[in-house]
Amino acid sequence: MDATLAGHLQELRRGTVVVASLTVLRTPGYGYSLLETLSRAGFEVEANTLYPLLRRLEAQGLLTSEWNTDEARPRKFYRTTEQGETIAETLRGEWKRLDTAIGDLSTGSDPISSDPVNSDPVSSDSISSDPINSDLGSDQ
Repeated sequence: MDATLAGHLQELRRGTVVVASLTVLRTPGYGYSLLETLSRAGFEVEANTLYPLLRRLEAQGLLTSEWNTDEARPRKFYRTTEQGETIAETLRGEWKRLDTAIGDLSTGSDPISSDPVNSDPVSSDSISSDPINSDLGSDQ
């Protein structure tokens, strides 16, 4: 793989790790288990990338953390906050919208002409018959 493609793939994946982490951590988990889950799901992320991301998401209020000292080795468990879940849901919706838009572009579909809301251009007749806009231009 050449460096240009590798750079673009890295850029594309960067944001997906955020939404994937917020989604997975709706169920509490520690960093290494998240790393394994993401890896099994096909996300290529390294520990030296994931742990700073978890700290950043926690600082932003999107994750909370708690130390579990009941085991021989203490582990910091993370969980998505309500705000984090709201953001994850919004990001997943935006991802679906963008995936559809890219699909439309790749098949040559015109997204405007297939959108019933935007399929009829606004005509001057529709503006003048609108009681809210009927006075537009009457001051001239």
